[in-house]
Amino acid sequence: MAQTAVLDRPRTRRVLSAAERFGILPMPDLSFTPEVARETAHLYERVKHVIPAIEWPVHAPYVKAINDLKKVRNAVILAHNYQTPEIYNCVADVVGDSFALAREATKTDADVIIQGGVHFMAETSKLLNPDKVVLIPDSRAGCSLSDSITAADVRMMRRKHPGVPVAVYVNTSAEVKAEADICLTSGNAVAVVESLGAPEVMVLPDQYLAAWIATQTKVKIITWNGACEVHERFTGEEIRRLREDDPDVTVIAHPECPPDVLKEADFTGSTAKMADYIKVNKPKRVVMITECSMADNIASLSPETEFLRPCNLCPHMKRITLPKILDSLLTMQEEIVIDPAVAERARLSVERMVHLKI
Repeated sequence: MAQTAVLDRPRTRRVLSAAERFGILPMPDLSFTPEVARETAHLYERVKHVIPAIEWPVHAPYVKAINDLKKVRNAVILAHNYQTPEIYNCVADVVGDSFALAREATKTDADVIIQGGVHFMAETSKLLNPDKVVLIPDSRAGCSLSDSITAADVRMMRRKHPGVPVAVYVNTSAEVKAEADICLTSGNAVAVVESLGAPEVMVLPDQYLAAWIATQTKVKIITWNGACEVHERFTGEEIRRLREDDPDVTVIAHPECPPDVLKEADFTGSTAKMADYIKVNKPKRVVMITECSMADNIASLSPETEFLRPCNLCPHMKRITLPKILDSLLTMQEEIVIDPAVAERARLSVERMVHLKI
């Protein structure tokens, strides 16, 4: 009887998850002991102006456990300026705005990156560190601005405006970044737009950031109808009422705010530039027209300034908590995975921004 030849078929190699590669660790003791109190006392000094002493015994065991586990995992925590004070001041290794975090993500020699921020930030860290494990403590930490545009929308805009370069805000998905020529942030937006050397540039998707950029450059700006749900809720009328109550207050605003807000502000800039403005100018009283935690975090660095706090909370940023960060370090979840074909193109857009000499 003739034998049927059996052909060797190539086998697809299964990619191991971070949990499989690193293992899952047991839950540490989270009691507030005298030892925990001693080892975290210096950290409480950083946040005692915004976290009451009665609350610190709740945070301190998590702070100690997270800082201990970072050493075990060779992990770093990147925390955006909108993270809560106990994260920003007590467990983060790198803090800043989205541009600073994107830039610093390329410099770490850690094996694991924990993103204290929203999903698009974790994707950006993964794009710049394809061989590292990038975790986000809650994958539901999204962004209304990122959700306002898709890759198909960018392709449609290219058809509508042929030949016009596309600069997308870093507050976008990897799929959207893959369709762009370059990324930008509120901290470098004008420099990025002008670096393209074009008479027109599409700046997507934040309509208010784009409108502000248009006031800072001679380049014609084409935009999209996206907005941040935190910043778009502020109004110029609110700012005028603030000044009526306190004529000497200094108002500084993020460029994602509507134009009537920026018109009333004394200074407009990214979260990093807002912080720098306060350090340099040392206003007596200041209102930061941005997310609530920003004022809490900057206040610790500028004790001579009184911070008034009419602000809006970002519900997505607040999904990241100390317990969730601890769980990420224990279980190595939730891991950021990006389609390689998308990642390759998106990485180019981010790297063009990061490597600009600005």
